[in-house]
Amino acid sequence: MKYLIAMICCGLLLLTGLRAQNYHAVQGSSYAGALGVHNNPASIVNTPFKWDLVLTGIQVKSSSNAFSIHNYSYLSSPANSLYHIDNGEYARKSRLDFNLNLLNARIAIGRKSAIAFGANIRSYSNLQTSRYNYVDTVANSTDFLKINQGINNINGKLVSSSWMEGYISYARTISDNAFGRLNAGLTVKISRGLSGAYANISDVNFSRAIQNNNIVYTVNSANMSYGYSSNYDHIQNGASSSQNINNFYAYTDGGASIDAGFEYLIKPQGITSFNSEDDYYDYDWKLGVSLLDIGANRYKYGTQSRVVSDIKTNISGTTLDNKFDSTISSFRQFNDSLGTLVNTGSPGRRFTVFNPTRLVINVDHYLTGNFYLNAELSVNVPLSAIKKNYLDVKEINLLTVTPRWETKRFGFYLPIQYNNQNQFWVGGAFKAGPLLFGLHNLVNLFSKTSAQNGGGYIALIFRAPKGSGEKTDKRLNCPKPVW
Repeated sequence: MKYLIAMICCGLLLLTGLRAQNYHAVQGSSYAGALGVHNNPASIVNTPFKWDLVLTGIQVKSSSNAFSIHNYSYLSSPANSLYHIDNGEYARKSRLDFNLNLLNARIAIGRKSAIAFGANIRSYSNLQTSRYNYVDTVANSTDFLKINQGINNINGKLVSSSWMEGYISYARTISDNAFGRLNAGLTVKISRGLSGAYANISDVNFSRAIQNNNIVYTVNSANMSYGYSSNYDHIQNGASSSQNINNFYAYTDGGASIDAGFEYLIKPQGITSFNSEDDYYDYDWKLGVSLLDIGANRYKYGTQSRVVSDIKTNISGTTLDNKFDSTISSFRQFNDSLGTLVNTGSPGRRFTVFNPTRLVINVDHYLTGNFYLNAELSVNVPLSAIKKNYLDVKEINLLTVTPRWETKRFGFYLPIQYNNQNQFWVGGAFKAGPLLFGLHNLVNLFSKTSAQNGGGYIALIFRAPKGSGEKTDKRLNCPKPVW
């Protein structure tokens, strides 16, 4: 029973899939190329390469105060690692984001327009609960109810969404004069929802009473609903791996989303040449504004999805222990036992999970030589303000400041993040030719208790060979004679 309680408190998060495109090092950079389109589709215009190709890229980011990973740092062996559900009375929050970029390409159509296209696999899992108490000595339901005396209306919500998407982007310069240049871009994405799941529990209340000289804890109310995508129902134990993969994909539903953005470049106020490749892409300031992931993915309900109502009377901690004992080994058995305690029903045919819609404001400033300073604010759009019961996943990002030294071939980056989980991370990254490698939280190189907060990214980016020479700063040069 102890393990069932641990699963209810936090374990669901550990079973979900691994925003996307959190390559913080190069966001705002003119050399980001095909990676930059996911942060602002307008960014693909102002880059000095005729084309670039992200052969592959992977990024993962996690944040949690619900559990800790022990005996593991990025420089140690994971074989000795352990995870531990954290003790204490507080609200739990966890986020897990993952993306895989597959053959993302950008092609310039002259200086004033560009296209980009490719495919990605993306996944978000969000868990949030109200305040409750948990200690690792809890052995059964009665123990859990006992340590949570006086806490009313316990609630929690888990949402997970994973999808494959193909996209195409177009961006062009819509205004250009001696002082600045305005670029605009749009991305259209078509997707397939690979895996969806959610669980809601609310208004959990219980009372304490004396019966036959024994203390009894009785659950008085609880509302619960949970659902998962139906393609999991089509995984068969006796089928081959290829058959299961084909069935898993065949029972997915489609989705769609768009990104839109603008970038305004303030040009250096000196003498420049339109015909100089270096001069044309120079800027003192670059302001980007984008609205990302406006859309959703749909999923058919799995057969064991349920809506729970009308809890029966006299359900004590002992009753829960007897109903949910070690013999429960499947979701169907869990539902059968639950059906003896509450009224359950089917939630419907489909559910929709909205993508992490967010407003991103990015400011990039040239300093001197090859040094730049980038600042980015990412704000999740609160879809729940439109409709309270919307299912959506959210981005971890909030504020990131990144000093960088960068040329076309090499770069060193220091992203400093304060995320919306109230965590402060100092990351690091480098670029060497086609390789981009970075970590979200450098402390995990040495700390063996914080690997659950951080992550990293790696990408292979190939660029057109033309124009690959090193850039020289011409902004302090003397004006050229006019005769």
